Amino acid sequence: MSSMTGKNIKISVFGQSHSAAIGVVIDGLPAGYIVDFERVNAFMARRAPGQNVLSTPRKEADLPKVLSGIAGGATCGAPLCAVIRNGNTRSGDYSNIKDCPRPSHADYAAFVKYNGANDVAGGGHFSGRLTAPLCFAGAVCMQLLEKKGIFVKSHIYSIADEKDTPFDLVNITEEDISSKDFPVIDGEAGKRMAAKILEARSHADSVGGIIECAVTGVPAGVGDPMFDGIENIIAKNIFAIPAVKGIEFGNGFDCTRLRGSENNDPYYIDGNKIATKTNNAGGITGGITTGMPIVFRAAFKPTSSIGREQDSVSLSKMENQKLIVKGRHDPCIVQRAVPVVEAVTAFTILDVLSD
Repeated sequence: MSSMTGKNIKISVFGQSHSAAIGVVIDGLPAGYIVDFERVNAFMARRAPGQNVLSTPRKEADLPKVLSGIAGGATCGAPLCAVIRNGNTRSGDYSNIKDCPRPSHADYAAFVKYNGANDVAGGGHFSGRLTAPLCFAGAVCMQLLEKKGIFVKSHIYSIADEKDTPFDLVNITEEDISSKDFPVIDGEAGKRMAAKILEARSHADSVGGIIECAVTGVPAGVGDPMFDGIENIIAKNIFAIPAVKGIEFGNGFDCTRLRGSENNDPYYIDGNKIATKTNNAGGITGGITTGMPIVFRAAFKPTSSIGREQDSVSLSKMENQKLIVKGRHDPCIVQRAVPVVEAVTAFTILDVLSD
């Protein structure tokens, strides 16, 4: 099924934006690990809607209820299943979407794929609401990674044309960016980004942006060439996050403007290990980790559900029609997607390390 991923740590997401609940099943976790659910809840709160004027006014507690997989506070070897109840739904806001699909949303493609039986309320199974169970899975896996000395962190790299200070690809600092309400390295850049979001909202419009993510502590030699490369697997799972339209590793597309002598990462002996002086490869060569930090950036398109009048069609009448989207939507999803990128990265890395 398309809502499942993983080879050793299998993740299955279920539910729709306005169904009774959404949730996740995690199969393959090692038994005997104590899970700190206070940390899990705190992580999920970073993604939760309705926290400030920069996000949707829809409020959901997003408190997961564990149904199985835990005994005595520790994983017991059985699949870990958690559900998150949906409460603050207004399905009537989407009554016109059934016949008049939103431009650049999945409405039309899903209508064709599922012969019109798709759930359009809140976006159904295509909604960003489904990133809540992804965050639960990632928060659990992140704790297991930390026991191995592996850490995942990310920040808002850009919103519209405003940019944050990028990560140093070689030396990822231990600064806790995630504790910030608006996760950026440069606070002044963050203020300019927030202003861009509010400006778009004032015009019933939206903006997109880029999230930069780094993973430290992954040893060299993890992954496989060609179809099972680490980049391939990360990219596949990152594209499961709604609105992601691009990904690049290391210096990404910027390497096309460099010569080989500038882009190559020279090796040197660092104590008792081999390292590179630069990390333009983003910690991966030939699909296999080099031992340097894994660094990538994911591009998020502007939210497709906007309040401005747009051109669409009537599916029943097969004629052109104007559309005004109702409901409650984010003018920019990037700030709430930061923990989602971390979560997806965490369970991806744990999966490949479990070979």
